Amino acid sequence: MLSQRCTNRMRFCGALFALLVVAGCGGTGPTQEAAEAEQQVGAAGPARVVPPEAQTLYEQATAVMAAGDFVDAELRLKEFVLLYPDYPGAYVNLAIIHATNENDAETQEALDVALALEPDYPAALNQLGMLLRKNGKFLEAEAAYMKAVTVSPDYALAHYNLGVLNELYLQRLETALRHFETYQGLVGEDKQVEKWIADLTRRIAASQRTANVAE
Repeated sequence: MLSQRCTNRMRFCGALFALLVVAGCGGTGPTQEAAEAEQQVGAAGPARVVPPEAQTLYEQATAVMAAGDFVDAELRLKEFVLLYPDYPGAYVNLAIIHATNENDAETQEALDVALALEPDYPAALNQLGMLLRKNGKFLEAEAAYMKAVTVSPDYALAHYNLGVLNELYLQRLETALRHFETYQGLVGEDKQVEKWIADLTRRIAASQRTANVAE
């Protein structure tokens, strides 16, 4: 069973969702396990040109999503993918909405489409990691997050999620600390994560002292 400290930490992360859904494709800042709205369409390949009308429609959908109206946002995004089915960012946003509605099957379906369009799309990999973690598939979640940071080493959200996963679920404190420190270095000052880093540093030092005494 997770400790009260861990439960409080997850509750804090969940409370940030409404505020941080406005992040752009690179995204900065944690949510439940760090979700973000893709405000750029996201190309299906490096050579794809985004039509202006597509970008406008997409921006309208993400603005509604950022405002917290996920019902309207879902309708707009579904309209968008009917007209422009080749942009993975739209499917990532649909996955975020489905995940918020606790609909795992539709979340997975949207992510499958996004990753079929662009297998190395960091935002889709991050969301996949969240879904896998939720369903207790911790090592598979780690693999998804690690692929995201391998493709995009500066992708702060995946580093944050790796910190959460390693601390709370895999009990790898030193690995968690490393990812939280990387996240902090990428996004700048985050008071809450700063506290977590201090707590992990203290716990790791205490564990090392105990190990030395035992030896």
